[in-house]
Amino acid sequence: MLKFSEEHEWVLVEGNSATVGITDYAQQALGDVVYVELPEVGSDIDKGDEAGVVESVKAASEVYSAISGSVTEINEELEADPSLVNNSPMDDGWFFKMTVSDASELDDLMDQSEYDDYIAGLE
Repeated sequence: MLKFSEEHEWVLVEGNSATVGITDYAQQALGDVVYVELPEVGSDIDKGDEAGVVESVKAASEVYSAISGSVTEINEELEADPSLVNNSPMDDGWFFKMTVSDASELDDLMDQSEYDDYIAGLE
C-alpha cells in the first residue's frame, strides 16, 4: 500500500514495515540534491517529527515522518550518492525503513490519485 503526505513524503507499507522517501514532486522542487541526513537506526519517530534533512543546490528542507514507528534501516547509499533522490525518488532514493507503530495513522494519508489531485492544486 502506497500513501502520501501533504509534506510530499511517500510511505510504502508492507505488513508492519514501511519504507519512506520524498516524492518526485518534492525532488523536482528541491533541484539537485547534494546532501541527505537520515535518522539513526533504532530511533523512535512520532508522526510529524523531523526525520531527516535534504539539502540541494537551491535549499535545505526537513523531512518529516508521515507515521509513527521505529527506524529499522537507513539507505546508506544516499550518503555516498545523494543524487539517487533525484534519479529515482520512489525506488533507489528511499530514505529509511521503519516498523509501523500505529496503522490507523495511514488513514490520514492520501492514495496516489488523491496525491495527484493535491499537487495539481498547488501548481
